[in-house]
Amino acid sequence: MSEYDTIIIGGGPAGSTAGALLAEKGRKVLILEKEKFPRYHVGESLMPFCYFTFERLGILDMLNERAYTNKHSVQFVTKDGKMSAPFYFFQHLDHPAATTWQVKRSEFDELMLDNARSKGAEVREETQVIDFIYEGERVVGVTAKTKGGESYELRASVTVDASGRDALFQSKRRWRKRDPMLNKIAIWTLFKGAKRDPGLDEGATTVAYLDNRGWFWNIPMKDDIVSSGIVAERDYLYKDTRDPAAIFKREIENNVWIKDHLSCGEQFGEYWVTGEYSYRSEHCAADGVVLIGDAFAFLDPVFSSGVFLALKSGEMAADAIDASLASGDVSASAFNAYGEELCSAIETMRSLVYAFYDNDFSFGKLIRKNGDLRGTLTDCLIGDLADKDFEPLMKAVGEITKLPERLPYGRAASA
Repeated sequence: MSEYDTIIIGGGPAGSTAGALLAEKGRKVLILEKEKFPRYHVGESLMPFCYFTFERLGILDMLNERAYTNKHSVQFVTKDGKMSAPFYFFQHLDHPAATTWQVKRSEFDELMLDNARSKGAEVREETQVIDFIYEGERVVGVTAKTKGGESYELRASVTVDASGRDALFQSKRRWRKRDPMLNKIAIWTLFKGAKRDPGLDEGATTVAYLDNRGWFWNIPMKDDIVSSGIVAERDYLYKDTRDPAAIFKREIENNVWIKDHLSCGEQFGEYWVTGEYSYRSEHCAADGVVLIGDAFAFLDPVFSSGVFLALKSGEMAADAIDASLASGDVSASAFNAYGEELCSAIETMRSLVYAFYDNDFSFGKLIRKNGDLRGTLTDCLIGDLADKDFEPLMKAVGEITKLPERLPYGRAASA
C-alpha cells in the first residue's frame, strides 16, 4: 500500500495549488520542496483570471491583506515613448477579477504553500527529490534527500512533478522540446524609487519595445520596488559585451519611456540572466506521474502567463488526479484530457507570442483593422481561455503575420 495518495515535487504555485485542492478533497498529500521559503523568484505579474483559482483556494482575503500593488491594465510603449491605449481589464470584465496584483513572489509563494499546509498537506522543505521509483513502467514514488544528506524512499499512488524549470521527470525522460522560434535571453533586476504613472496606471504592466523586437518589462510592486527586465535575441544582447549590468544600462538608453521611469530610481541586488526558457514536455503524464506548471511547459514572459498557467495546471491536475484515484486508474491515459485542455490554452497564447515578435505585427495595427476583436484579444490578456472561440482572432492575426504550427506535444506517454 502507498504511504501517500499523492507526492508533489515542488512547493511553488503549481505544486501548492494541486496540494491544497487534493488535501481539501481528503487525499493524503506530501509536498517536497528543495528550498526553504521564503525565497526570491521572478514572475511577479499576475493575470486577472488567476482570481478564480485563488477563490477556490480560499486565499483572496489573504492576498488583499498583503497590500500588493493593484494591476488594472497592460500597456505597450514604442521606443520613442509613444504609449498605446492601455488594455484596462475592467472595460472588458465587470467582475472583481478585473483587478489583479503585482506580487512579491517570496511572500506570495510562501502564502500559497502555507495554505496547502493549512488544508492538510504535509510539507517538507529543504528536501530534494533525486530519483523516481518504478514498478515495471509505473512510477510508484520517489527517492528524496534531506539537507543533511540522508536519502530515503517515499511511495504514492500518483507523483506530481511541479519542480519548475528543473523539470525532473521531463529531463530524465528526455521529453523537453524547445520552441524553435522563442530562443530568447532575459536579463532582469530590481529598482527602488523608480517613477510610477499616476492613478490607475500606477500598477500597470508595461511592455516597452527595443530594436529587433526586444523589449523591457516594467512591473511596479509594493514597497516602492520595480521589477524590470529585458528580453531579446542572444546576438542583439551580446553584441558588444556579456556583462549583464552593462547590457542593462545600455538598453535603458534605447527606450524613452524606460529611461524616464528608471533613471530616477536606484538599481539594487543582482542582475539575473536566463536563456532557452521556452519549452514544452513531449508528454503531460506517464503511468503514475503527472507534470504541471513549469515542469510541463514555459512559454514566454511577454504576457505574464507563467503564474496563471501554473495555477491553472495545478487546479486541473488536482481534479484529474482525484478522479483517477477514485476510479483506481492512474495510468497515463487518465490524464489525456488534462494535457489537451492545457495545451489548447498554451497554443492560443503561443500564437500571440509569435505575432508579438514579428516586426510586421502590432496590436495597434490588429485592432485598427479589426476593432470588433479587441474584446477577444483582451480575453487572451486576462487568461479567459476556456471554452472560447479564438478562430476569428487567429484568422485576423494570420492576415498580418504567419501563425506557428501547433506543437504536437502534450498527450500522455501511453496514448
